[in-house]
Formats: sequence, C-alpha cells, structure tokens
Amino acid sequence: MDNRLTVDALIAFYEGLSPETLQNLPRYYAADACFKDPFNEVRGLQSIERIFTHMFRQVSEPRFVVLERVVDGQGALLVWDFHYRLRLPWGPDRRELIRGSSHLRFDPEGKVVWHRDYWDAAEELYAKLPGLGWLMRALRGKLAA
Repeated sequence: MDNRLTVDALIAFYEGLSPETLQNLPRYYAADACFKDPFNEVRGLQSIERIFTHMFRQVSEPRFVVLERVVDGQGALLVWDFHYRLRLPWGPDRRELIRGSSHLRFDPEGKVVWHRDYWDAAEELYAKLPGLGWLMRALRGKLAA
C-alpha cells in the first residue's frame, strides 16, 4: 500500500490541529488505535482525543510543524517541531519548542493504529523549568563526557 497520500493528509491534520478539528480524529485514527508519548499510554479514540484536549488546556498556541517524513508500506516516521506558549503563574508566558518524532503504523484502510511519540522530556521540558531546570542542567554537566 502506498501511504504517501495518507501521510500528506495526516500531516495537514497535525499542522492544522485545533480544538475544533479534533472532531476529525476518526478520519485518521482507527477506533482501537494505540498512542504513547513520554507521559501517556492509551488505546482508543476517546483517550487519544483526551490527550490532545489536555494539550490545548495546558499550553497556548500549540502548533506542530513537520520537518521530515519517511514513508513505507506499513507506516511512517515524522520528525516535527512543536511550538507553544507556556503559561506561567509567576510571570509572562514563554514561547517554547519541543523537537520530536512520531512513529506511525497504518491499518489496511490507511488509518493510524499505532502512534508512538519520541521526545526527550528531560531536555525539552524539565530543563527549562525554574529550579528543576537548574538541577537537570547540573546533572547533565556531571554525567557528560
């Protein structure tokens, strides 16, 4: 199966993701799809939708930009940047960036059945937080060759 058109449509969905477009998730994901990232591991459309809904509540202006793609007959690998504005209770919002990738597998109908996100929570998230960030940077300095 040639998944290039499926991946093109999926990338457009990710790059245009909003609370309103989440209703289109069933067009792209199978009913029993699995999703895993550094904080979640779920199965099913409702659970996956809940993760994206939570993202919209936690950060402002979230936006995915897909930079690279590798597509084969069974799936795809997407390399992406996730831009967002972090809401801070103690000061102004901050623009942030997480670099990551998604490994996707498709069913015979071209819907995602397995979605695994890879990104370094320590580097991309924890190290940017006041207090905890200092500790993470100190540990990295001690462990680096």
